[in-house]
Amino acid sequence: MQDDVYERLAGALGRMPNGFPRTPSNVEIRILKKIFTDEEAMLASNLSHVREPVGEIALRLGVPEQELKTRLVEMVKRGLVWMSRKEGQMSFRLAPFIVGIYESQIELMDHEYAHLIEEYLVAGGAAGIMRPQPALHRVVPGRHAVKSEYILPYDDIKAMFENAKSFRAEDCICRVQQETLGRRKCDFPVRLCLNFSPVARPSSPHDVSKEEALALLDQAEEIGLVHCVSNVIKGLFYVCNCCGCCCGILRGITDWGIEESVARANYYSVIDPDLCNACGTCVDRCQVHAIIEEGGVMSVQREKCIGCGLCVTGCSSGAAALKRKTDAELVDPPEDFSAWERARLQRRGVESA
Repeated sequence: MQDDVYERLAGALGRMPNGFPRTPSNVEIRILKKIFTDEEAMLASNLSHVREPVGEIALRLGVPEQELKTRLVEMVKRGLVWMSRKEGQMSFRLAPFIVGIYESQIELMDHEYAHLIEEYLVAGGAAGIMRPQPALHRVVPGRHAVKSEYILPYDDIKAMFENAKSFRAEDCICRVQQETLGRRKCDFPVRLCLNFSPVARPSSPHDVSKEEALALLDQAEEIGLVHCVSNVIKGLFYVCNCCGCCCGILRGITDWGIEESVARANYYSVIDPDLCNACGTCVDRCQVHAIIEEGGVMSVQREKCIGCGLCVTGCSSGAAALKRKTDAELVDPPEDFSAWERARLQRRGVESA
């Protein structure tokens, strides 16, 4: 009976736009048992990506509304469920596994959990979540890599921060997971995941000022990390600063051959052979191995370039430049998260709830 609850939850997560593919070993069930209690799994398995007023959920499940609200709010605090409030009415929906539930469980990250996640990703979880389009994340070019006249409105990180009222810097769960596995290959800082909100939030130990958040963005760019955000135009609330050796999304490219695991920025890098001194800095900074040496100078393999601009910001000779793609090549992100979810369900062939 206990396993049935988690099987139902796995099915509910699998019907989410983000997906939660099953594997031959059923390692995903062990992951869910690590995160959810039996009671939480039962409740979550009866939710979907569609937000429902708490009263409707209570009526459908035959549970007293106040009792249900208390339970759901506790699950919201742990990132298992998402909540919204409109005109005083609380609505809830199931959070996706990635990006969502997994990233909220950093306090659970022990040896067992790290290995379960790695096993799941290798066994098909990564491919099942990252191959479908639109991609979960998109790349935003470095603030100092693109000429201002080239920058598209939805790629301007500074503009994203302008209307925010609260900022937080938290540990990157991907680096923590790789560190816990004992397989971490980089020494990049861990506390570089930034999130921001258009409304004031209760005080948190992770709070930083806008100036501190922008300074952390600059630090990430300086040391060679890729800015990634949710693959939408409106409703952005976080910026990940990613490396190709730890980040689960970029590892789609570097480890699992999923070329479209991240939506590439609408820019591409070029290196002027007359200016290139073959120092190799751009090769070291490229997180997806898109730059090679040819004829004594560095060359960008455009089919691999994700448009992050790290080669540009690290080039001391001024040989590297980031150019905007032609209008015919531009691919705009979905307008907002709802549009993203509709497109994702359609592309996956999953019937919307």
